[in-house]
Amino acid sequence: MPHIADAERLRVPALRIGRHIEGISAVLLPYTDAGAIDWDAYGRLLERTWTAGLTPAVNMDTGYVNLLTADERSRVLAAASDAAKGRGFVAGAYIEDAAGDPAALYGRAIEAIRTRGGTPILFQCSTLAPLDEHAVLEVYRQVASAGGPLLAFELGSMFAPFGRIYSADFFERLLDVPAFVGLKHSSLDRGLEWRRVAIRDRRRPDFRVYTGNDLAIDMVFYGSDYLLGLSAFFVEAFSARDRLWQAGDARAFQLNDLLQYLGFLAFRDPVPAYKHSAAQFLRARGLLASDRPHPRCPRRPDSDRALLEDVARRIDAVLGA
Repeated sequence: MPHIADAERLRVPALRIGRHIEGISAVLLPYTDAGAIDWDAYGRLLERTWTAGLTPAVNMDTGYVNLLTADERSRVLAAASDAAKGRGFVAGAYIEDAAGDPAALYGRAIEAIRTRGGTPILFQCSTLAPLDEHAVLEVYRQVASAGGPLLAFELGSMFAPFGRIYSADFFERLLDVPAFVGLKHSSLDRGLEWRRVAIRDRRRPDFRVYTGNDLAIDMVFYGSDYLLGLSAFFVEAFSARDRLWQAGDARAFQLNDLLQYLGFLAFRDPVPAYKHSAAQFLRARGLLASDRPHPRCPRRPDSDRALLEDVARRIDAVLGA
């Protein structure tokens, strides 16, 4: 076996038992059998998320943000705002399909979100992808000059061609921009995320690192919070896991293991089909009338339904214990 240099050796942080976990859950945008957005069902999914004690996130990947028209994204934002009745929600500031100066485009998207009462999270975009990190940070500083709170987003290129994981130095400099209060980290790399958390703890403890790692949802046990698509499947179970963890109850591990099994099943290749898995799961639980995804979303086989129903029963059994 090759020798592992000290610089490459994995350093696993201690579990933070009893820690309060902040949960933000992306909300699935449901469709009818006719292929239209089911706005009534969407309102129910939003309400379900708030009732569970999580913060909804709209116009995210789970909500097909990259497949919607600008008008559809505006209507999603309006629907979330109307349902919120003053409660908090997060919304994606998505500018990939717009032309112009990125700082100005982000500014307009942020203003629209704030007008509706939401907290903006900045999606990356193709315009920024080829720029050096200094130039990207300068755009973020320009955007932040209008004030916060803002959330940043770093996304692995396996998820989107414009995605990019920044250096530790970039992350440290972002911490110096007060308007940014958190960052969703979606590298799927535990080591990278743990290093982000360590830097945060040292430099700015109030800053939130939201894991976007649907294949390692236990990152919250080590100091991350979360903004996930997987939680859209079963917000009540995620909320229960979080409460058990804060109480120091070992059943948090049992529930986390079942939710992670669901994650491995749903987020297998092709990964974007997890949104169809979510619709299948929610329909199996009686929360949707149709499990049809967006017309351009890849689909899962019907045989998945039995597997999803089985894991739902197993989670229900733990929740009822």
